[in-house]
Amino acid sequence: MDYRPAGVECQRIVLASSSPRRAELLRLLVPGFETRSPEVDEGKVTRPVDLLRVAMAKAQAVRRGPEEILIAADTGVFHRGLHLGKPRGLDEARHMLSRLSGGWHHVYTGLVVLRDRVVRRQLVCTKVRFRDLSREDIDWYLSREEVCDKAGAYAIQGAAAAFVAEIRGDFTNVVGLPLPVLYRILRELGWCPWL
Repeated sequence: MDYRPAGVECQRIVLASSSPRRAELLRLLVPGFETRSPEVDEGKVTRPVDLLRVAMAKAQAVRRGPEEILIAADTGVFHRGLHLGKPRGLDEARHMLSRLSGGWHHVYTGLVVLRDRVVRRQLVCTKVRFRDLSREDIDWYLSREEVCDKAGAYAIQGAAAAFVAEIRGDFTNVVGLPLPVLYRILRELGWCPWL
């Protein structure tokens, strides 16, 4: 084909994230997209709804024009009303994993999609239950994976999958980009995956 099909220009998708995990997930839906790393002050996250504010700030920080579909997300782990962000070191990571041991926690993602003047926001929740973790379990995990860039000090798609006893909700949400919700929003905004 020596021409571009009608509508391709308005199909351009931009991911406002430097996360390789989000890019890997989005690639399952969209083979070709642009990534832009947002520089934003995330402020203090204390409630799940704060994640929507952060995602919106990320989207606005990298927005360049109305012709693109812009996707931004922010994910947080909450346990008994407390936000467990990215640990500042291994001691804090060990403490977070100890808190999560043997019980349920909630993983929320604030998802924002912008197209022209249309803004779609969605807060997605998944419940995760960890089995009881020994100190040896935690030390083993921390010796295997870099966790200081991960909310709650774990990546469910990595070795921490061995800790999961039960999950209720969307697995991709826990990784950082809820694909079923994103796909629905993109289709509602006119995106056609076959173009």
